[in-house]
Amino acid sequence: MTPAELSRTVLRAVRRAVDDGELDAAVCAAGEERIVVERPRAGGQGDYATNVALQLARPAGRPPRQVAEILSRRLGESPGIDGVVVTGPGFLNVRLSESASASASGALVAEILSAGERYGFAESATGQVVQLHAPDEVRALVVMDSVARLLRSQGGVVRTSCAGRPRPEWVDVLGVHVDAVGSPDGGIGVRPVPAPADPLPLGRDAARWALLHPAGHDRPRIGDDEHEHLAQRESNPLFRVRYAHARTHALTRNAADLGFTGDPTGRTEDVPGHEDLVAALADHPRILRASAAQHAPDRLARHLVGVADTFMASLCPAVLPQGEEKPSAAHRSRLALAEAVGTVLAGGLTLLGIDVPEHL
Repeated sequence: MTPAELSRTVLRAVRRAVDDGELDAAVCAAGEERIVVERPRAGGQGDYATNVALQLARPAGRPPRQVAEILSRRLGESPGIDGVVVTGPGFLNVRLSESASASASGALVAEILSAGERYGFAESATGQVVQLHAPDEVRALVVMDSVARLLRSQGGVVRTSCAGRPRPEWVDVLGVHVDAVGSPDGGIGVRPVPAPADPLPLGRDAARWALLHPAGHDRPRIGDDEHEHLAQRESNPLFRVRYAHARTHALTRNAADLGFTGDPTGRTEDVPGHEDLVAALADHPRILRASAAQHAPDRLARHLVGVADTFMASLCPAVLPQGEEKPSAAHRSRLALAEAVGTVLAGGLTLLGIDVPEHL
């Protein structure tokens, strides 16, 4: 059961509660909005969680926790769900049955591979129009460029402007783009802490990462430690992300030499760290939504580092057969999971405006 399938199951529970008179019919219209299902955050329980009861409390005319209790009974009757716990003000925490949980990671991998680098993107335009405005400063322009990419990935229509005309090298080297020069009416200001030095000597990819990876209120490390952004070693988080992505492609090539390809339908639970890796991949759509809504590409950058590090520490060493071992169904499913990791890393780096080479 994928998060999308569980969202539909939750929606069916809402409709059944309305049909049986437990909830007011007005909640149906609200329930038709996209129901977000994601991995539980710190302190949560189960396999997935949703705040749908908090969304429906106002149209239902009931406290969120009361709505959650109604829906928890309905969800607990659904196939593939082993239990539902209500926590906090009304969060629904869902535990999948063993069989559903075992197939969930395979379904997630298949979903990622099918969507490609657009995994986590909105399925349709939202109609939201956003005007972003940046001062004539290099970091502000790079951050605005990435925020615009994130907002568009979530279905928004974005227009960008700058107080002055960007320097040609910022456009040519760093890839920034603005739709207009001047101060528009009602624009949302993008004003991170300015870059302390010229990032152009780093080149496009390292410069963009150096400007985007720190939170907007933090000072980028450019000038004193700029060699760290170009170093091809583990201390450089950009290198770790790009290296992990390149490794996924190397595994695909090596597997082809051994005569097998990826298959997401198998089991990978025997790999230590499997749950953490699957959870990180399942969390990717939420990270994209949050990064776009909060105008914070640094959240996406840190998420990519986490995915890359978890992959390299857990799955990567177990994908290919060792010694005289023959390729098995487990190897095929692990390869598919590795390819899903590469897809997520590629999609995320592209939204940051950073190149994604298959060889390093």
